[in-house]
Amino acid sequence: MFRKIALCVLSFCFIAVCSAETAPWRHIFNGNDLSGWHQKNGDAVYEVSEGAIVGKTVRNTPNSFLCTNNTYSDFILKLKFKVDSKLNSGVQIRSRSLADYRNYRVHGYQVEIDPSSRAWTGGIYDEARRGWLHPLSNGEPASKSFKQNEWNEFRIEAIGNTFKTWLNGKPASHLEDDMTKEGFIGLQVHSIGGDKSKEGIKVMWKDIQIITDNPEKYSKPISLPKKDLHNKLTSNERRGGWELLFDGESTDKWRGAKLETFPSFGWYVHDGILTIKESGGGEAANAGDIVTKKQFKDFELRVDFKITPGANSGIKYYVDTEINKGPGSSIGLEYQILDDKRHPDAKKGNHEGSRTLASLYDLIMAVNKHPNPMGEWNHARIVSKDNHIQHWLNGRKVLEYERRTPKFRKLVKESKYVKWDNFGELPKGNILLQDHGNRVSFRNIKIRELK
Repeated sequence: MFRKIALCVLSFCFIAVCSAETAPWRHIFNGNDLSGWHQKNGDAVYEVSEGAIVGKTVRNTPNSFLCTNNTYSDFILKLKFKVDSKLNSGVQIRSRSLADYRNYRVHGYQVEIDPSSRAWTGGIYDEARRGWLHPLSNGEPASKSFKQNEWNEFRIEAIGNTFKTWLNGKPASHLEDDMTKEGFIGLQVHSIGGDKSKEGIKVMWKDIQIITDNPEKYSKPISLPKKDLHNKLTSNERRGGWELLFDGESTDKWRGAKLETFPSFGWYVHDGILTIKESGGGEAANAGDIVTKKQFKDFELRVDFKITPGANSGIKYYVDTEINKGPGSSIGLEYQILDDKRHPDAKKGNHEGSRTLASLYDLIMAVNKHPNPMGEWNHARIVSKDNHIQHWLNGRKVLEYERRTPKFRKLVKESKYVKWDNFGELPKGNILLQDHGNRVSFRNIKIRELK
């Protein structure tokens, strides 16, 4: 019996060793120069010394990032790093730098390097977006495994919407999030402002390897519970004045657009998702639209939405539910939600393309769109401040305009809204989710008022 157990143990170890040895790791830093990498944002110094990338701080420059030329979606990454105790840093993953997002500001997931007494190395931060997503504030094992002034090692898994991190073999983070599906990897040298005492401080990285070929096969289990951010506010969002309009369970902040209460049928909540049922494609002809009980003036709104094939819906703002008490939808400016490939409305309207996904419905066409495939979540963002309005889709600005201007009023006169006096010019109004007779789902509905 003992011999059988011993043989089983040896066999298991042999398989594990073989698996580790045959995993398709490949180097994305050659150890000699910065081929395959480029620098973004700040002017920190990056050079190669003794087989490592060395980043040095420079005064009066913003955060600097040495980024891969290639982008990556699903992968397992491992690397070693060493940092001065006076400097925090990080490793960007699935990150972007876009002209229409804060003038090429690097943004995306960052695996934190934190040598301070806080000890959050291995936590996940959302650089230049939402802030901390998974801080090490619950006594995660990794919080005690950082080695000051020595080489440390990260293992980082980004597979589907699941992120796992380990520091020196100890579990650090386990997160579910799907804000960004693909992006570059970046090595951060943090800004030091004008602090002379921190000029020339170093952070170093080496042995940077990645698996992109079937990473699921080589994924490791992690002993941390998965943190789910859906229908929750991050600590930064709470400090920034964000409010949840839907917490994944209650519809208390909503009512029917033509009702005093929430519709008794048609709309339902399941697994943290708010869904309008399929009812044949009619505009507000079944359960009807729903609106926020509260009205908003200047605001930033974020909504995740998922459509079904051929679906039509919309997110309206500056809605007055006292207008149009008859058939059809309540009146307001509309962020269009549409299956552009299958729904005939995509080719209609007096302004070309103005009824397509993320457009200002019937007025202005959205451009530079990158919708996610059918069946996946998309992320809408609407910003309205002092009559200047932006529509965003999946982290990219797709249109902007000024309401209450001669140009805007001309567009209205040329649209289906010409019959509504002062259309789109209310100082404040409700937010609306549309029932257009097709199955569409919503989650992570959050808003902050701008002052």
